[in-house]
Amino acid sequence: MIFEDKSITLKDGRTAIFKTPCVCDAEKMLNYIKKSCGETDFLARYPEEWNITVEQEEAWVNRLRNAPDSLAITCYVDGEVVGNCEINFRGGIKTSHRATVAIAVLKEYWNLGIGSAMFAELVGAARERGTEIMELEFVEGNDRAKHLYEKFGFRVVAEKPNAFKLKDGSYRSEFYMQKYLRET
Repeated sequence: MIFEDKSITLKDGRTAIFKTPCVCDAEKMLNYIKKSCGETDFLARYPEEWNITVEQEEAWVNRLRNAPDSLAITCYVDGEVVGNCEINFRGGIKTSHRATVAIAVLKEYWNLGIGSAMFAELVGAARERGTEIMELEFVEGNDRAKHLYEKFGFRVVAEKPNAFKLKDGSYRSEFYMQKYLRET
């Protein structure tokens, strides 16, 4: 699915552009996600686990742009990729009422309104699609993300103890959240 480009004004006065990632930005996307994964233990991978080529990233971007059940939004500030989010609508009779979302923003762009603006777009896309339940997971200790999700009406419904093992040998639980867009 393609997201129509949208400009927003950040809390510091700069302009951010939301748009569907394009193949020409595959290398920027890859560099962004590696940097993002290195800034926090709250994402699913470490930077060195992103060992795909630019060509593989280009192919992923192409698939994403043409996928009827996925919407990705990339945030650009001054031409650089600083955040992204995605919603994946489920198929099938038994699960098509649900959609899964994910988001990441580079640390230097936290607290500027990017996360909230992207989440508003994801909720809007889910409502437009007729989705009943939005779902996501977050890692124990990621209180900033939890606060954002709760602000948008997500609630913890389950915990997976010790779902992540960090390089230092410590474990973190993963929490599963849902947001009901209409009562079931």
